[in-house]
Amino acid sequence: MKDLSGWTFAFDLDGTLVETAPDLIGTLNRLLAARGLAPRPVSAARHLVGHGAVALLKDGFREAGAEWDAAEEPTLLAAFLDDYLAHICDHSHVYPGVEAALDRLAARGAILCVATNKPTHLSLALFDRLGLTGRFAAICGADAVSARKPDAAHIRETVARAGGDPARAIMVGDSITDVSAARATGVPVIVTTFGYTEIPAHDLGGDAVIDGFGELEGAVDALIARGLAYPNAAGYVPAS
Repeated sequence: MKDLSGWTFAFDLDGTLVETAPDLIGTLNRLLAARGLAPRPVSAARHLVGHGAVALLKDGFREAGAEWDAAEEPTLLAAFLDDYLAHICDHSHVYPGVEAALDRLAARGAILCVATNKPTHLSLALFDRLGLTGRFAAICGADAVSARKPDAAHIRETVARAGGDPARAIMVGDSITDVSAARATGVPVIVTTFGYTEIPAHDLGGDAVIDGFGELEGAVDALIARGLAYPNAAGYVPAS
């Protein structure tokens, strides 16, 4: 297999590496219950995840039949973050095959990092509980970079902090935010089909789509073989 020394893989977190919806929606439901509002079933609220805590709160309250009061936002956000941290790994779990796939990439010389819009302290708390922290050279939430995804700065700065070269990087994510960030950065992107997106994964415009982490290495090798993993090389054409 091709040596991956010099290559960096930037992963999204929620809906890519970890199934976090049950705990995020659990926190939302506790806040709803405190105000006498009906809880949202996880199956019916997965689409609310992936756009940040404020968006989750706004959409969750509206879907529960309550008007959103902007004046309450700071208080609700603080309560959400405190409750979520306390319950961050009650039900969240790593997707099947993640650890093995990460270890195989690392064994081939790749640098691994995480570029997530989840706050860094929450990302670290979750990874610590799941035993994933040590697998990454850098874990950067939106607060750790100059601009959050879909801005290119998030991927570039995370890869650089990990000791990698942004010109030799590949993004792995589950949403239009990840695809847009990769396009802005000029790097290929692999999309998972099991994450949090209202747009079907195959319609997001990724360079490859995987149904599970057992397919990740094959997708990586195919991108490199096709030349897509050389974004600064002549002839690089992103998927359309």
